[in-house]
Amino acid sequence: MKLVTYRNHAADAGHLGAFVGDQIVDLEKFGAAVGEDLPATMLEFIDLGPSAVRQIGDLLDEMADEWPIGCATALANVTLLAPIPRTRKNIFGIGLNYVEHIAESSSALDTGSELPDKPVVFTKPPTAIIGTGEAIQHNAAITQQLDWEVELAVIIGTTATRVAEADAMAHVFGYSVMVDVSARDNRRAGQWIISKGQDTYAPFGPCIVTADEIEDPHNLELWLTKNGEEKQRSNTKHMLFKIPALIADLSSGMTLEPGDVIATGTPEGVGAGCDPQEWMWPGDVIECGVEGIGELRNPVVAV
Repeated sequence: MKLVTYRNHAADAGHLGAFVGDQIVDLEKFGAAVGEDLPATMLEFIDLGPSAVRQIGDLLDEMADEWPIGCATALANVTLLAPIPRTRKNIFGIGLNYVEHIAESSSALDTGSELPDKPVVFTKPPTAIIGTGEAIQHNAAITQQLDWEVELAVIIGTTATRVAEADAMAHVFGYSVMVDVSARDNRRAGQWIISKGQDTYAPFGPCIVTADEIEDPHNLELWLTKNGEEKQRSNTKHMLFKIPALIADLSSGMTLEPGDVIATGTPEGVGAGCDPQEWMWPGDVIECGVEGIGELRNPVVAV
């Protein structure tokens, strides 16, 4: 399934939908029409657990193109929000997880040139999240070095505590796209949360694709453009630490819970690595995507 959070009008708080063809099927309304009590939010849906989610997916497949009246709306007539508009806790970010990016960061950002022997972890608060179409804020009083990083996001589906790598993928609910926006001149003595955790610094979406629909998350093209010019293009196969290793490492000391999000790192091509360096400025438009999932488009505005 491709799952979205959407609204019909500006005052709408948002609804859980399944993206089928060019239609958004409201799952709460669909459930009511077929005699099933289905949740209204993405987090509640994830909480149902894998077997319930599979059953709902099968039911949607059976009813395809025969939606009950009032359940389906054309994609063109809705606004997509971030699939989880507010996560329950901070997003887990992974730094320096593509070898080429480690090299460019070493020369441009004074990070180490050696490959890390364990994942480099930072976090972004829930207030950083925005959806596709929403604006990335450029606050000139704070930063003159606003940078981009396209990443595959992993959404946890079941509680994971001290999970072995061999068992880790069973805890994945699905995948999405995230931009790790970074104010490079806001790093503080090696600490990154002010650099990476400001409002609007986590564009997220446009949907979550359930894990059963992604054959191999370690073989997906990902890319990013600024004002139509390609800046990043790579493949998730080049991750230094693959998803099972990330889940095992994080869960070794912190319980991962349903709805938690891991942004798995970015490949080479960030603005800091350009020669000369490039940054995002008001008026720019960032577009990016991950194969099999979807695309984000976010303008940059002054605040």
